[in-house]
Amino acid sequence: MRQVAVTALALLLALFLLPLLLVPRGEVEGPVESGSLPIDHTVVTPEPSLDSATQVTVKEADGTVDTLALDDYLWGVVAAEMPASFEPEALKAQAVAARTYTLGKLERETAAHPEADLCTDVNCCQAYRTQEEAAESWGDMAQSYTQKITAAVADTDGVAVLYEGTPIQAVFFSSADGRTVDAVEVWGNSVPYLTGVDSPEGEEVPNYHSTVTVPLEEFKTKLLARYPAANLSGDPAGWFVNRVANSAGGVSSVDVGGVTASGQDLRTLFELRSTSFTVTASADGVTFAVTGYGHGVGMSQYGANALAKEGKSYEDILKWYYTGVEVDTYTPAA
Repeated sequence: MRQVAVTALALLLALFLLPLLLVPRGEVEGPVESGSLPIDHTVVTPEPSLDSATQVTVKEADGTVDTLALDDYLWGVVAAEMPASFEPEALKAQAVAARTYTLGKLERETAAHPEADLCTDVNCCQAYRTQEEAAESWGDMAQSYTQKITAAVADTDGVAVLYEGTPIQAVFFSSADGRTVDAVEVWGNSVPYLTGVDSPEGEEVPNYHSTVTVPLEEFKTKLLARYPAANLSGDPAGWFVNRVANSAGGVSSVDVGGVTASGQDLRTLFELRSTSFTVTASADGVTFAVTGYGHGVGMSQYGANALAKEGKSYEDILKWYYTGVEVDTYTPAA
């Protein structure tokens, strides 16, 4: 009886130990719990983004100065400057243009706000809004649009538009009347990468065509304040002669009452959306028929979206609007 018991115990031990002996050394059956990872396992921590390593100071409308990581600032600029409904590649082009513009500002002091790198005044720097402000305006699309802009900034991390290795003045505007204009025609300075190019946007642009009618006495008052030598007597229909076109077909200058007025001056005086306009005058007032919106130099935002819909990448778009540039990673000087 004792021998039978010993034999049974030996068989039981053999059945239990045999599977363990058959498992090759170094292999483990089943999943490995996190607490028993092999000692040579390496956990890779993602590198911080290039943008997050750069800090910018921003002067708010109320005068306060905030310090932001560059990626957070760029998110607010893209959200404020371009419709979030635009194509992803257009949003990326906007992110790179905004980053490039910002990097240029970081390398020089701005007299208007020496206490900050940038401000939120669109007439001085770039528009900006917080994620909370953007989400409120986007309503039901807030989550989707937030993700699109986050991706546009992250997917272009550290990328800028460069000319001879230096960030360009990456100016942009809303929409053109078929073509952008040379910087020299608007600001008087010739810039090699800011030359006129064809721009494909059109009737899909909201308020692409606009009309401004100025009562006759208001027109006289404003024009004479700027051009006191103008003779605004007689039939208003004869006031406007000798229209000179700029390189995009807009108004470079026109004679008004015997004096030459620039298209830019007329745009500013009468709050026109662009210098691409025609004008008619009668006893009822002066009417400007305007196409497009903005100064017309650099990247057209609606043009960028049209190019993106054609399948162009953000690099293609940027090289389309900025002549002879490179699109590459740029690290600002410490």
